[in-house]
Amino acid sequence: MTRTPQTPTSRGVDPGAPAETPPARTVTFALAMRPASLAPRLFGPELQELTGHRTRQLGAVLAEFGSPSARLALAGADVLITGWGAPALTEQDLAAAPRLRYLLHTGGSAAQLLPPGARLRGIQAANAGLANAVPVAEYTIAMIVLANKAAFRSRNLYRLRRTRIDREEEYPLTGNFGRTVGVVGASRIGRAVIERLAAFDLDVALYDPYLTPEQAAALGARLLPLDELMRVSDVITLHPPLNGETTGMIGRAQLARIRDGAMLINTSRGAVVDQDALVDELRSGRFDAVIDVTHPEVLDPDHVLYDLPNVFLTPHIAGSMGLELRRMGHQIGAELARIVRGEPLAHSEEL
Repeated sequence: MTRTPQTPTSRGVDPGAPAETPPARTVTFALAMRPASLAPRLFGPELQELTGHRTRQLGAVLAEFGSPSARLALAGADVLITGWGAPALTEQDLAAAPRLRYLLHTGGSAAQLLPPGARLRGIQAANAGLANAVPVAEYTIAMIVLANKAAFRSRNLYRLRRTRIDREEEYPLTGNFGRTVGVVGASRIGRAVIERLAAFDLDVALYDPYLTPEQAAALGARLLPLDELMRVSDVITLHPPLNGETTGMIGRAQLARIRDGAMLINTSRGAVVDQDALVDELRSGRFDAVIDVTHPEVLDPDHVLYDLPNVFLTPHIAGSMGLELRRMGHQIGAELARIVRGEPLAHSEEL
């Protein structure tokens, strides 16, 4: 017996029904950072911050872009997700990545990893600088509070005398009430610090040559010239980006204006300060310093900053570390999810 071929109508499908929406395209991504073990620390053991969004990873975590395996990953990637230690892309690398439309950097700036022609190729970028600003601001606030309580000097004095310390006799002008904190630079971190200082009874001064007094007031600070801020502040915290204008901006003249007994905090970059001039001032013992960044990044083993009693030196720990890395990974994972959904980036970076 001959069977009549079934038609959509004979299968019970309404011929007037709208066509099914085709399945969404999977977004492919490649990862680049060093060491490769950084990736699970940022995105979870199974990279769960990046999966479950109709995404697919191409290849292993890349440490370079020139090998055949790296070129294969680049060739198919819609998105490149980078982290610390990632190599910068060249024009040749971009030519090998015809589908690449996004660079998501799990750090402060994606632009440093792209050549000048990236924007002309239609590439968009985003970074996790906002997430990384959180621990730096937290570290800075902790140091401001401790500095105003004379915690560092009290520790040294207690260790020296090993007997009762009369707080009011030794430190009559300490405490976190009515003192002046000077913030240098209204960067993302500088603004985060000012925002958190609103919880304290402190006077907040700000130096930033690109802000008006009204803009500073809206942030919660009063705008001062740099030299005046250095002179009147009990604690000075540095947050400018490092560039041609800010390299060495805190020089010998500015350091000389710091009042006796004050505290200088640097979580920005070591080269923002004239380090030789800073050492000369710190040797005198006039003021204290919390130094999380130096120039070079790792000092020689016999450098004086390791041993000065009025220096609290840490190995660049203010930024994201340990569990805090997941905050940055979460932010970049959310950007990847927006790409899958066809939405604009939330933390886009101008190239």
